[in-house]
Amino acid sequence: MRIAVIGSGRIGFTVAGLFARAGHEVQVANTRGPESLRDELHRLDGAGAATPAEAVAVAELVLLALPWRNRDALRDYGPWDGKVVVDATNPYGGTGEVLETGGRSSSELVGDVVPGARLVKAFNTMHWVRLRDDGRPGADETERLVIFLAGDDSEAKRAVAGLVTEIGFAPVDTGSLRTGGRLLEPGTELYNAALVPAQARELLS
Repeated sequence: MRIAVIGSGRIGFTVAGLFARAGHEVQVANTRGPESLRDELHRLDGAGAATPAEAVAVAELVLLALPWRNRDALRDYGPWDGKVVVDATNPYGGTGEVLETGGRSSSELVGDVVPGARLVKAFNTMHWVRLRDDGRPGADETERLVIFLAGDDSEAKRAVAGLVTEIGFAPVDTGSLRTGGRLLEPGTELYNAALVPAQARELLS
């Protein structure tokens, strides 16, 4: 699969590396340009660097790992029509405070700036070190740590769930982008919780 990762912080680089090692064609992009990434790509097993617009144009799936407060920049990187877009952002401000979302989930607000995208919330509840170190592709799914996902497009969620499984975690669906997405926000029981599927489903029941 051709995957673009927008954002080169810890989550962006960690997920890009996991996807590249799983055999996907990955490009990483940030607002500073491809040259800012050249010295880091040796860590990502063949991932490349591009501008955000270039990466989005050729991608089948785009993972958003830029700061949520900078989401308006995404308007310029489209068109987004029909692309599976994974929102791994959280509504934090510049000093770590949780920002107000006006009664909507943070991913719904991301959806406003990627019109036409098939949006899935995922990869935002797990600390990057756990994501980097604790995937177990050889383990039974019941023994793997959970990565939660939420969204309104069932086919897009299946595609994201497949990636989660490939890199050694267990996908658990929390529902729609509005209801399920709110369950994945900072401060909830599911946020940054190390859970196997049985524990996750008990919390959701």
